[in-house]
Amino acid sequence: MPKKVCMVVAYHPFMDARIFKKEAKSLQKKGYNVTMIVPRRNGHLFDIDGTPFTKSFRNKVFTYDGIKIVTYNWESCKNHLNKVLSNEEIWETQGFNNHLTQLAIQQDADIYHTHEYLSLFAGIGIKRLMKKRKGKHVKLIYDSHELTPDPLDTKYPEETRKSLQQKLLYMLDEVDYVITVSDSIKSWYLAHKPNLPIEVIYNSPPLAKNYLPKEYHSNNVTIGYEGNFDDKKGMKEKIIGITEICAKKTDFQFKVIGGSRFGSSFSIPNHLQDNIQLTGWVDYQHLPDYLNDVDIGWIDLENVEHSLNRKYALPNKFFSYLNNGIPVLVNKCHEMESFIRKHQCGFVVEKTNATAQDYAEALLHLQEDKGKLKQMSQNGRSIMESLYSWEKMENRLFHVYDQLLT
Repeated sequence: MPKKVCMVVAYHPFMDARIFKKEAKSLQKKGYNVTMIVPRRNGHLFDIDGTPFTKSFRNKVFTYDGIKIVTYNWESCKNHLNKVLSNEEIWETQGFNNHLTQLAIQQDADIYHTHEYLSLFAGIGIKRLMKKRKGKHVKLIYDSHELTPDPLDTKYPEETRKSLQQKLLYMLDEVDYVITVSDSIKSWYLAHKPNLPIEVIYNSPPLAKNYLPKEYHSNNVTIGYEGNFDDKKGMKEKIIGITEICAKKTDFQFKVIGGSRFGSSFSIPNHLQDNIQLTGWVDYQHLPDYLNDVDIGWIDLENVEHSLNRKYALPNKFFSYLNNGIPVLVNKCHEMESFIRKHQCGFVVEKTNATAQDYAEALLHLQEDKGKLKQMSQNGRSIMESLYSWEKMENRLFHVYDQLLT
């Protein structure tokens, strides 16, 4: 009888690359029976770019690509889950009495794998109630995609951040394993809980097939940006600014793979129409095809000094670039900078708040040293093959599960 796994999700889209396409599918391949409990908002599930599915995925329970999907209405759960900040005495009566927790209990799984702060709270309820109602001792994983609360983020008042952190550290005492996405985040957890079982599983893609090494013979340069962005970020302005500067000096292309989220748009100035390419949303499995002609991959994280998560980030796109032999250009962020310097696979602009001018100067400088670009390209692909591809990461995932079930 295969062991049952239940992925418990509070706000990620159900086809999230890490949760669904990597972890759930890898566990299914390994022989686990995998179910995901995922939220509907205003009655809809959502695509990766925020587009609501209005004509598909309407059933409350369905199977997608071999994974059982059980849906619930987020609006009916959020007030219950927010009781995490209340006294623990009312958790069971007011906090755990929500559809997410109850639907997850009905799955009668052996391991519950949570992915956010609030789904962790639901997981605490699942673990306690499974033992109380069924006498079953289930295992609980907290997959910490980021630090919540972010100790430096002033979005919440300091008192609220302290309360959230206090509750997190309390809940971690009932967690059987923590998974996270960078070594710095792991170190933060161990500084607070030295005996916490924890593993780093990077946001790496499967190794790109049909890879061809980049030669960097031509005089033109294409910089790529992979991912979505919304109107709150200055990403669009920087893309236009970089292109304005570089297009005057060289044969320059900016390729945006993804782009604006649902409900927003990106207007390209008329004189740059031939220099900026927007592909729109691209299926995760086809990303390598779209990255074939990209010479340098760009990541810009804003307000780094006010966010430990941004300092410690190793985003999906970071590994996606390296997977395709693309050197990475970043602003000064601790974890990415350390990684790049260790593996010589990219270039760091020595500013936390880098401008379009800063990035343009770096790009034009890199273009002049094609031998260095080629070496960084080879280094990036080599470390993905030997250390960081999803094939390596899923072995770490399997090891965590093996330990929990032994």
